[in-house]
Amino acid sequence: MGRIHVLPEHVANKIAAGEVVERPASVVKELLENALDAGATRIKINIEAGGKKLIQLTDNGCGMVRDDAMLAFERHATSKIKDADDLLSVATLGFRGEALPSIASVSRLRLETRAAEAPAGTIIEINGGRIARVEEAGLPEGTSITVRDLFFNTPARKKFLKAESTELSHIASLVTHYALAHPEKHFELHSATNAMLVAPPVAGYSERVYQVFGKETLDQLIAVAAVQPLERVGLPQPPPWRRKEKEEEESEDAAPGPGEMRLHGFVSKPEIQKLNRNSIYIFVNGRLIRDRLIQHGLTDAYRNIIPPTVYPVVLLFLELPPGEVDVNVHPSKTEVRFRQSTVMHDFVRDTVRAALMKARPAPQFTTEIHAHATAGSGLTPGAREWEPPSDLATASGSPARPLYEPAAGFALQAPVPPSISARFQFEGGIAVEANAAIPVARGLESRYFQTIPEAIPDNGCAPALDAPENAHDEESTLAALSTLRPLGQIRNSFILAVNQDGLWIVDQHVAHERVLFERILKQRAVKKVESQRLLMPIVLELSPAQQAVFAEIAEELQHNGFEAEPFGARSVAVKIAPAGVDAGAVEHMLHELLDQISREEQSLNLEKIRGRIAASIACHAAIKVNMPLEQNKMDWLLAELAKTDHPMSCPHGRPVVLRYSVKDIQKAFKRI
Repeated sequence: MGRIHVLPEHVANKIAAGEVVERPASVVKELLENALDAGATRIKINIEAGGKKLIQLTDNGCGMVRDDAMLAFERHATSKIKDADDLLSVATLGFRGEALPSIASVSRLRLETRAAEAPAGTIIEINGGRIARVEEAGLPEGTSITVRDLFFNTPARKKFLKAESTELSHIASLVTHYALAHPEKHFELHSATNAMLVAPPVAGYSERVYQVFGKETLDQLIAVAAVQPLERVGLPQPPPWRRKEKEEEESEDAAPGPGEMRLHGFVSKPEIQKLNRNSIYIFVNGRLIRDRLIQHGLTDAYRNIIPPTVYPVVLLFLELPPGEVDVNVHPSKTEVRFRQSTVMHDFVRDTVRAALMKARPAPQFTTEIHAHATAGSGLTPGAREWEPPSDLATASGSPARPLYEPAAGFALQAPVPPSISARFQFEGGIAVEANAAIPVARGLESRYFQTIPEAIPDNGCAPALDAPENAHDEESTLAALSTLRPLGQIRNSFILAVNQDGLWIVDQHVAHERVLFERILKQRAVKKVESQRLLMPIVLELSPAQQAVFAEIAEELQHNGFEAEPFGARSVAVKIAPAGVDAGAVEHMLHELLDQISREEQSLNLEKIRGRIAASIACHAAIKVNMPLEQNKMDWLLAELAKTDHPMSCPHGRPVVLRYSVKDIQKAFKRI
């Protein structure tokens, strides 16, 4: 008797559920994507016990007739595709036909649905993959799916679930980001005791960010947008003698063009830093994905702007023809492959980099002090269970103004303010470092978030400081560096300067480092790097790992002003070094550079190696701390810094300048 046999259907469904249903948030994701595919404009989600006891999603989509509702629970039954060719251009969020049978096999599921043309709706109940009840009923148009007791028949899976608050946080994050991706739709998320998210339709993405997170969060983000025609970039082209024939064939067939790539969204300013990639959210054609290619492009965009060990907060939306992206890669549909991956990578990198260079935001003095890199998600909605205080209705003696008027039949309770963070807070918005953040009603700000006491009345003793019109409304950028007037130094390390925007503090070492870094890269591009011949050659003893790295980058070192040649079995003699680097620092700089590159886990391309070398030269040749500067030297340094392309940070990611705005000064002196 053979040992191979076909598994029963219920066992196969449980195996499939292991791929699709990882946790309660996976169930919400599949149901939410089905609702969006059904054309729903209003989606309401109820959660109990972090999704372990109850997940209920109700939408006003197209609904299903009885036969379709029954067929939906068969494996690989779907309305999204019909044949294999459709897999090459999937335009919907779902298409595999595995979600509903997989969810029904590990839970107690109830489906209520009615199509617009059907006289009555259909109710289907399934327990652990077995149909328990099917009947007709009077139902509104749309679909409601209730999932109870998730993993009740697979206790091994259930015990691996996290705490209820953790699971609820994952669900809240998922729903919030789909709400951000679809500002034209109405989203609601309710836990057992709290209305965690109520987001009515708004005009655009900026309004949605403001609606969910508040003005302060929106102010910390930089908008990006770009369009690039594909034009079959990077695709194999026919030989020259065939191109004319192919063009004639395409003109006869009137084949559509390759389309274009569109990118829009938000990226954080350099002072907002995270210890992991959990705050990077990428949507491709409305689908939330995790893609290493795009993440690498974002890392490249922020190179030499933030430290290499931290990550930004990113919310990006990519739109491209369905035929240019393959979504049939993973059962959970969170991974994709791009047909022109290199073009997509460079498009994301160049667009984000250009937005950062154009914005050139000036870091706020008080913000930068408290802005430490955190592991918490930067754009995550509230997931805290709470009991509303009895006196929450008023703040500072006046009624709290709601964020928006709730829809008929749905009452929005004011969420409890999150515990005050000791690091970085958004008034009226979210705490950036908190893993669970709750939008706070305007009017409660002064009560829960204000760290400065109430402003003392002027009483006519002295007028407030005069300021240019709209000075507080327009955010200062680093373009104002050219107007700075240096006053002096603090401990011979930091330059104190002023202009109409306020008080500025400049780190003289990293400022000069940024100036030299960009100068070296420009000189390297035209192969005119300044160098100096050493009086005596410097002999370096190299370890085997350093030897391997040196052999790899020797040519690039030569293009950057070095001249070194082998001197014995494991030594090199340096005869010429870049201008400005002290002879005593050359040995330390080269050892440090070789060690850094040898510790890299991933192979470095030529551009990265070039940047590392330029950053190392700039660091060792720059003005040092504890170095007194004459007035004309400070004037020169600020003028040169203003000419750089990216004066906000040094090549290693540290801030160059900090601004203490006139408004902050007025607040501190109780003038406003």
